[in-house]
Amino acid sequence: MTLFQLGLLIAAAIVFWLFFKQLFSGSYPKRGIDYEASLPDEHIGGVSRPDKIFKKATPLPDRTEELIGLADEAIEKGDLLEARKAIESALIRDENNVEALRRKGYLLLEDEAYEEAKAVYEKLLAIDPDDDIAHDALANTLHKLGDDEAAQAHHRRAIAIDGNYAPHYFNYANTLYDMGLKEGALANYKKAYALDSSIEAAKEMIEKLEGKGEEK
Repeated sequence: MTLFQLGLLIAAAIVFWLFFKQLFSGSYPKRGIDYEASLPDEHIGGVSRPDKIFKKATPLPDRTEELIGLADEAIEKGDLLEARKAIESALIRDENNVEALRRKGYLLLEDEAYEEAKAVYEKLLAIDPDDDIAHDALANTLHKLGDDEAAQAHHRRAIAIDGNYAPHYFNYANTLYDMGLKEGALANYKKAYALDSSIEAAKEMIEKLEGKGEEK
């Protein structure tokens, strides 16, 4: 045996001796026993405070939704100019956003820009032909434009889609009343009030048409 081989043998013997000494000493790390935390429990996320680790991050609001929210706040304050700015910015980001288009239509009606409002509501219906709110709003717009035949058709379509929504009947009744169709108006005011007794205007119109015996 050469001196080099003897050295390797001694080195191997030392390594094995250290390994078996550690193995039988019982001082090696054991799963779930010897790994004790060195920090107080209140600092250990996921053990005593799992919410620190597993709590879902709050999603950041979409910028378009944020702009719509700003528009709603402006409308509530009566600042229609700021509302228009916010809605136009929202529509630049997403020209087909239904909620932004609804608010644009409302603001156009407030400005009495009926032709532009009509185009907005027609766009909403192109996106969703069963949008009862858009049918109802378009009906009101068409009535303002003097197209009462088309207005009635859209009122009826709105009611057909959602027959439990009181404002649809109330708005239809207003159109019929303006057209001089008092009997039809009365019937729809009654339906609106039966569905939602908080619509005081419907109650007043019922009393006006019945109580004062107006010509039907």
